[in-house]
Amino acid sequence: MSFRCSPDTSPVCTAGPGGWGDKRHYSYEESPTVADIHAVEPTRRDFLYVATGAFAAIGAGAAVWPLIDQMNPDASVLALASIELDIGAVPVGQEITVKWRGKPVFVRHRTEAEVAAADAVDITELKDPQTDDQRLMAGPDGKLEKQWLILVGICTHLGCVPLAYKGEYDGYFCPCHGSVYDTSGRIRKGPAPTNLEVPPYQFVSDTKIKIG
Repeated sequence: MSFRCSPDTSPVCTAGPGGWGDKRHYSYEESPTVADIHAVEPTRRDFLYVATGAFAAIGAGAAVWPLIDQMNPDASVLALASIELDIGAVPVGQEITVKWRGKPVFVRHRTEAEVAAADAVDITELKDPQTDDQRLMAGPDGKLEKQWLILVGICTHLGCVPLAYKGEYDGYFCPCHGSVYDTSGRIRKGPAPTNLEVPPYQFVSDTKIKIG
């Protein structure tokens, strides 16, 4: 702050109008400095800073939106969100692989022996307990289609694709780290933490399924 002296009865200024010996009293009043003015009144520069920041924020939002929009699936991807598959030509004891949402899906036509082996498992001994029936879907007549096993063909350990009809249980064997699955796709040995995933699917007829 700065001070301006004027005649009054306040503090003594040693250098009064009459010289250094003049003891007349002077009062002082506060005179606002440049810093005070800046603290109270926004300047044109302050306005420019605020305006620039606001436009920068708007610009950043506008730049991010196209990136987010690009991450949305296009029409071709949405069209494959579900697929219909005729499985009537798959022989008993064989398996086919189809692609759904970029993932391999195993469609296995199980033999009676494979179904029996899956049913005979004591689920209390499983790492990820599930009965075989819990992993199947009913057909149009409301009965479980026990001969059909539909699985996402990706090992639940680190994402490798297991080999069919391999391993100790004649189900699936992951060549990457040795996970072994049975004829229901349930994990029996190895590092995989969970069973092979069963995708959402339904029977739309006796020989046709819809996945997704």
